Amino acid sequence: MPELEHSHEPDAIQHRLDDGPRSSYLSDAILGGIDGCVTTIAVVASVAGAGLPAMIAFVLGMASLVADAFSMGVSNYQAVKSQHDAREGLRHQEERHIEQVPEGEREEVRIIFENKGFEGETLERNVDTITQDRRRWIDFMLQEEHGLPLQGPSPTKAGLATFSVFILVGALPLLPFLVPVLSDGGHFVASAGMACVALFGIGYVKGMVLDMARWRTGLETLLMGGGAALVAFLFGYFLEPMLGDLRIS
Repeated sequence: MPELEHSHEPDAIQHRLDDGPRSSYLSDAILGGIDGCVTTIAVVASVAGAGLPAMIAFVLGMASLVADAFSMGVSNYQAVKSQHDAREGLRHQEERHIEQVPEGEREEVRIIFENKGFEGETLERNVDTITQDRRRWIDFMLQEEHGLPLQGPSPTKAGLATFSVFILVGALPLLPFLVPVLSDGGHFVASAGMACVALFGIGYVKGMVLDMARWRTGLETLLMGGGAALVAFLFGYFLEPMLGDLRIS
């Protein structure tokens, strides 16, 4: 029999329930890593497609990396915070409804349990148990009526996870441009190689954490990021004739 993820002894179960659900920032990190890498390699690919010098790709890549990392971090912070604010707003709403129309709220609890298959004395006992404690009552309505978790991830940690991984992974395709012995073509090829390794690595780690097929998730992430880079390269390639005298040789 394979080893299970956690114990089912009563003490272990109670301890796990007391700790509550843990907030995961994996999706924030994966989002930041993929976006960071794609953002950078898209800039590099578009510059390569336009036939511009490697240093242009490095400068534009760095500027785009920092600006987009900050934007993504702030956006994710605001998104998670809005979920937190919405949950608190509904908590205050339920508290007000319980205060003003308690019987109506009790009826909502009763119908919720009826929909779960409870009836008779068991149904009424469950309703009484829930509605005897104001906080338990509100928590129940948040979960059962509105489908919300009682706790959510920290907006600050979510924003920092996106920002930091965006910077770390997004900087990888720019590292070859710091090697002076490479030619412009060598810089671009090495940058593409680093991006491929980074994208595959993100998918592989995702597979490890989520217990999925690691090579498959790695290849999926690589193909999605590679597709974005190809589009950027073609965009720069077809715009190259329009540069004319503005092209920097």
